[in-house]
Amino acid sequence: MNSAQADAYLRRIGAQYPAWPTSDVLRELQLRHLQTVPFENLSIHLGEEIVLEEKRLLDKLVGARRGGFCYELNGAFGALLGALGFDVTLLAARTYGEEGRLGIPYDHLALRVRTVDGGDWLTDVGFGAHSHYPLAFGERGEQEDRGGTFRIIESGPDAAGVRGVGASREGHDLDVIRDGKAQYRMEMRPRVLGDFVTGAWWHSTSPVSHFGRSLVCSRLTEDGGRITLSGRKFTVTTVEGTKEVSELATDEEVLATYRDRFGIELDRVPEVREARH
Repeated sequence: MNSAQADAYLRRIGAQYPAWPTSDVLRELQLRHLQTVPFENLSIHLGEEIVLEEKRLLDKLVGARRGGFCYELNGAFGALLGALGFDVTLLAARTYGEEGRLGIPYDHLALRVRTVDGGDWLTDVGFGAHSHYPLAFGERGEQEDRGGTFRIIESGPDAAGVRGVGASREGHDLDVIRDGKAQYRMEMRPRVLGDFVTGAWWHSTSPVSHFGRSLVCSRLTEDGGRITLSGRKFTVTTVEGTKEVSELATDEEVLATYRDRFGIELDRVPEVREARH
């Protein structure tokens, strides 16, 4: 990513070019990203190809002012952080589903980011509702965040008291816990963006993946709440957790909500398609 591309990305999220890649700067960049770049899977249902290459990601997130899901959001954000002088490592993770079952390999992409002031942080702008700020990577106690109470712990059969969580005897994997519930398990081996192509393909095509069975477009609001459009259902969640749900009656209302609340200009309403092998 060259300086002009980095400048355009920073303008996209409403941030200034930082003097130094510090922990405070990282906190601000993550929050601004969550507030401005939606977590969305619309490409799957619009028939758009998902390409995990830096230029294509920048064209989508910055040029077209769209969002994406984990591979796209954290892939692009990691490239920006690297261009700003942060030390960035891409990590593969597997998300926890029903009854504590782990998802596929390369199920999720997360970032380990080191700053010049000695911080080592778990940074994630691609998991939907998650921490608003980076989490201290080496901290094993509770970390309070506006998005919940988090812990990063060594994985094991009883991680965070979640039954059915698989054991990892090597001691190299870490579980991310939010409000007592396991979210995902990270491997510590460094990865490159191309490693996640099969995961993105699976989530885009498999009938088992929830991304192919539902529409989602969601972002953090400036007051710490969240807005989400799923099909025609628009949900406003306050910072206290209360929800106000409304049904959008017409295509015009749906397109206006994408435009006015998420900054996404579409020429047609996305509709859930049946995923194919």
